[in-house]
Amino acid sequence: MIKMIFFKSKLNSIFDAVISEGVKMETTESKGWNPYLAGALSGVLSILSVWVAGKYFGASTTFVRSTGFIEQALGPERVAKMAYFVKVTPKIDWQWMFVVGILLGSLIASTTSRTFRWKAVPEMWQERFGPGKFKRGTVAFLGGVIAMFGARLADG
Repeated sequence: MIKMIFFKSKLNSIFDAVISEGVKMETTESKGWNPYLAGALSGVLSILSVWVAGKYFGASTTFVRSTGFIEQALGPERVAKMAYFVKVTPKIDWQWMFVVGILLGSLIASTTSRTFRWKAVPEMWQERFGPGKFKRGTVAFLGGVIAMFGARLADG
């Protein structure tokens, strides 16, 4: 309880300092949110997460667990035999909710800053590599596979 009171007072003082310094979060149509402020707040949130809950931010296990959910629906006996899913059971936990929060938070941020767009091929990609959706999707998928492999290799 004392930790939570201290946490709340520290958080209030951080926001007061940000407001008193005149840091503003841009929400106009031409600009997104201030990346320095958003990054600083993400860092503060990460530190507070470890300090208060003893948990580090992470997402790669969530994707593996979600795959386990899907596979459990299709063939539960197979999942029950897999060594990984015996050790790390497919379940909804704080990390799974964190990933859902990332999705919802980014949706809220992009809609409130009026920068949300449905685009299969962003302009920067189109200028460099052409308008091909298949090529874009293939490269995005392979990039995700490499990033996930690295995260899992690092036990993340």
